[in-house]
Amino acid sequence: MIKKTIILALSICLSTLTFAQELSKVPSITVKQLDGTAVDISTIKNDGKPIIINFWATWCSPCKKELNNISELYDEWVEETGVKIIAVSIDDSRSSSRVKPYIDGSGWDFDILLDENSDLKRAMGVTSPPFTFLIDGEGNIVYKHVGYSEGDEDELYEKVLELVK
Repeated sequence: MIKKTIILALSICLSTLTFAQELSKVPSITVKQLDGTAVDISTIKNDGKPIIINFWATWCSPCKKELNNISELYDEWVEETGVKIIAVSIDDSRSSSRVKPYIDGSGWDFDILLDENSDLKRAMGVTSPPFTFLIDGEGNIVYKHVGYSEGDEDELYEKVLELVK
């Protein structure tokens, strides 16, 4: 029994390490832009400045609240740090038609991508939205956050500031 427990614990540790290694960079997964153009997420760059990738959905109230709050600050964030935000909708093919009208009504100035088949969501280990990743200027995932509580955007911005100092 003890031997099985030790083996199980070691396999969990190894799979966690493997998972962490896999998530050190953004994977090469094709998603769509709002106009239907395919784009490989791993090719998106920001001239050596940070990128925030936020997974959200039109049916997710905390997601919309978070991105609305960030939207109010986004111009300042870009001016001060050069950060780029990519909002990846995980709405499936049945509900993805709601994304563009929602974006148009919200006035978000982010890059919007569609992950209708959840390929990117699965590859990045996203459990549920909102789920946010911070990518440094070299393309390394340096921070991730699950969920949203009022003020989480301030913590995220502090992490961005640490990258550009």
